Amino acid sequence: MPKIWFQKHTILGRFPWLDAAYDAHFKALLPEDTIVRQQGLPGRAFADALPVNYVEFGQAEAFFGWEFARQSLEAERAGYDAYVIGTSQDPGLSHALSLTSIPVIGYGRQTFSLLASQRIQFGIVGFIPALEAPISANMRTQGVSSSCVGFEYMPGAKEVIGDALANSGDVRELVSLMDRAAEKLKARGADVVVCGEGLENELLWAAGVRETGGLPVIDSNGLTVVMADALARARAAKVWDVGANSYERRRLAPSVVRHLQEVFMP
Repeated sequence: MPKIWFQKHTILGRFPWLDAAYDAHFKALLPEDTIVRQQGLPGRAFADALPVNYVEFGQAEAFFGWEFARQSLEAERAGYDAYVIGTSQDPGLSHALSLTSIPVIGYGRQTFSLLASQRIQFGIVGFIPALEAPISANMRTQGVSSSCVGFEYMPGAKEVIGDALANSGDVRELVSLMDRAAEKLKARGADVVVCGEGLENELLWAAGVRETGGLPVIDSNGLTVVMADALARARAAKVWDVGANSYERRRLAPSVVRHLQEVFMP
């Protein structure tokens, strides 16, 4: 019975429809005995409905990254078998991999590495242009940049996304914007489309949209939990493990970790 902690970049309860959509999505993809916990950011993190006006700043994203890393520790202590960073720029991923011994799966890294491994050319369609910088940097670190034909950002999509979430997932206007952006990426050689943020990914999935602009849409939210479930089950079956001998994998005593966390991550 794998337990997966899905860490979101939004605040739970701001859009009840969205929270329910994630639950239904995961239930549709995973075995009945898999448990997925959605975890949002602290309610006081921002007053806006969405973090759009914050993630445009690397300075703000550093704080978010610390929270994503800290929550990986909480997930492991609470007995979860895998930790998912459910946002495309993978904040805190590198630190989470060092902090915990459970599998850590990032929306961006998992999607891009899978597509590159299968020699699939992809394009990214999003609504927050500033995220092209961290996503591109992550792809360079992964060595998968050559598999990405580029980015397309949808004009006016911030408002369209917000309206869709407020109206229980009405994606008609979003689909029109996505189609135009995807067609441009198709002309540049893309085989598939990756959503630049998890929000439009979830909106499209809930609406049954699996193709845009003549290209398949990769369900990155679904991919991360499916991979988390598979890694957790395979690890329990001793198919693989993390070990504890290298610089990244040697572990301090739990009491020391708690002390350091209290000092540096209160």
